[in-house]
Amino acid sequence: MTFPSDNDENSKSNGPAFLQLEKVGKKFGSHTVLDNVSLSLDRGQTMAIIGPSAAGKSVLLKCLAGIYPVDQGNILINGQDISEKQPADQGHWTDKIGMLFQQNALFDSLPIWQNVCFQLIENGTLKRKDARDKAVDLLGLVGLDPDSSKLRPSDLSGGMQKRVGIARAIANDPEILLLDNPTAGLDPVLSNHIENMIETIAKKRMTTVITVTNDMEIARNRYDYLTMMHEGRVYWSGSRNQVETAQNPHLTQMLSGSSQGPIAMRTQNRGQHLVA
Repeated sequence: MTFPSDNDENSKSNGPAFLQLEKVGKKFGSHTVLDNVSLSLDRGQTMAIIGPSAAGKSVLLKCLAGIYPVDQGNILINGQDISEKQPADQGHWTDKIGMLFQQNALFDSLPIWQNVCFQLIENGTLKRKDARDKAVDLLGLVGLDPDSSKLRPSDLSGGMQKRVGIARAIANDPEILLLDNPTAGLDPVLSNHIENMIETIAKKRMTTVITVTNDMEIARNRYDYLTMMHEGRVYWSGSRNQVETAQNPHLTQMLSGSSQGPIAMRTQNRGQHLVA
């Protein structure tokens, strides 16, 4: 596995990283989804995770968000191990994590403004009477007009639902932002707008961002670090400045989209678990 060198201009600090994954493993039954995954990022740094379907990318994000417990290894945020089964302050950290799910995961029965501010309303940090105005402001950041706040998810296109999901992910001003294909289904202009917004959030608010993406151009040009996953393992991880000189067949095949290489297309039934 390749990591950023000490003299790389984007290399991490010498001290413990803000976010650390140490040999994280996850299984569903007898099926291994994550196999000894180790990664680290400092505050304000961004990472794109790429890989074929069923590589474990989405499951990794859900483990980071505390949705799935890990079976082995550790996840440390600012030195605190949140991978413990009952960490003393896990609730504190989950409130500081924003996540965009692969299928958006919006509540069909709630209007858009309640979807956007759901976590803030539920944890008591935002009063309902103030939630609509905040939702309108957040929706504006992702290119949606104020009237959309009154609608329900079923009234919106897939791309608009994706933008609502992004607005909800940033509503709590998270310290860690996890995004599962944030530009999927969006046109190039809006995709560029969303990526610019993500970069601004990371740099101005010092938010640590991890994005799963299928857009190879975005992955290699818009993020500080790039990680290549396949079959639950990390095969390459390094700064974007190292990508051009990387001698890794998995990374090369994924970036080029070639059918030739160590990544074989899966044609069998993937079962009931979504492990993309």
